[in-house]
Amino acid sequence: MIDKDKVILIIGLGLIGGSYAKGLKKHGYMVYAISRGQKTIDYALENGIIDQGSIQEDTELIGQADFIIFGLYPHTMIDWIFRNQQYFKPGAVITDVCGVKCGVIDVVQEKLRKDVELIGSHPMAGKEVSGVEHSDDAIFHSANFIITPTKYNTERGISFIRDLANLLGFRHIAVLTPQQHDEMIGYVSQLTHAVAVSLMNANDNAYLKEYTGDSFRDLTRIAKINETLWCELFFLNKQNLVREIDDLIAELENLKQKIEDEDEDGIKQLFIQSTERRKQFDK
Repeated sequence: MIDKDKVILIIGLGLIGGSYAKGLKKHGYMVYAISRGQKTIDYALENGIIDQGSIQEDTELIGQADFIIFGLYPHTMIDWIFRNQQYFKPGAVITDVCGVKCGVIDVVQEKLRKDVELIGSHPMAGKEVSGVEHSDDAIFHSANFIITPTKYNTERGISFIRDLANLLGFRHIAVLTPQQHDEMIGYVSQLTHAVAVSLMNANDNAYLKEYTGDSFRDLTRIAKINETLWCELFFLNKQNLVREIDDLIAELENLKQKIEDEDEDGIKQLFIQSTERRKQFDK
C-alpha cells in the first residue's frame, strides 16, 4: 500500500484528475495539484479536494512530490515532462491517464531522467462532462484499469500503480504491453467513438430528437466529444484505428449483403452471435 506520508501531485485537475484527488483524499493522502485555471484550484481547495495547488509550474510543489499523476492531453503531457523533469524529486514515480500509450510512453521513457520512473496506466472511466466540478471517484468503481509496463519499469513502480488502482476502487485491473493496449483501445474505445460520431453526422435531420428512441440515444451518448483531445488520440493511434474501421466496414457490408439477399439463417446467426458476446458484459 502507498505510504500515507508520501505526497501525491496531480498535474491537470479536470474530470479524471479531480476524481483521482477525491478518491485519494478519502483515504487520507496528501494531494497537491497544478492546473491551468485559478478557478479550478480555488474550487478544489474550497471543497477539500486537494491540500495545496497552483496555476504555475511550481518548482517547490513538483520537488516535494513522491508520486505524480498526469491528467493532461498526450502532447501537453510530453512537453510538460521535458520542460520540468529537472525539478522532479529523485526516485519519483510518475504515471498518466492517456488513452494511447506507444506514442506517449515510448517518447517519454527514452528521454526521462534515469532516477525517475514513468509507469503507463489508463483508467477506463469518464463522463460526457469535463472539469473538476464534475469529478467523482465513484466513476472508477465499475470501471477497468489498464497498466502498461515496459522494460524501464521496476517492481516498485508497478506496485505503486496497482495500489493506486486498488485504492480508487477499480473493478478490474489488467496488465498489457503498450502495443497490446493501443490495439485493444483502437477497438473498444476509439472505434466506438468513431461510430457514435459517424451516426450523428450521417443524418442532418434537425428533428431526430423528437422521435428517436433509447437505442439511438445509447449508441450516440459518447458523440458529445472533446474535439481537441480526440484528434490527438485518433492520430496517435491511427494505424490501429484505421484497421478497425476497415474491419467494421467489412462487417457492415456482410450484414448489408445478408439483408439484400434476405438470408434469414445468415442474419439470425449474426444476431445470435452478437447476443452471446454481449451477455459476457452482464456477468
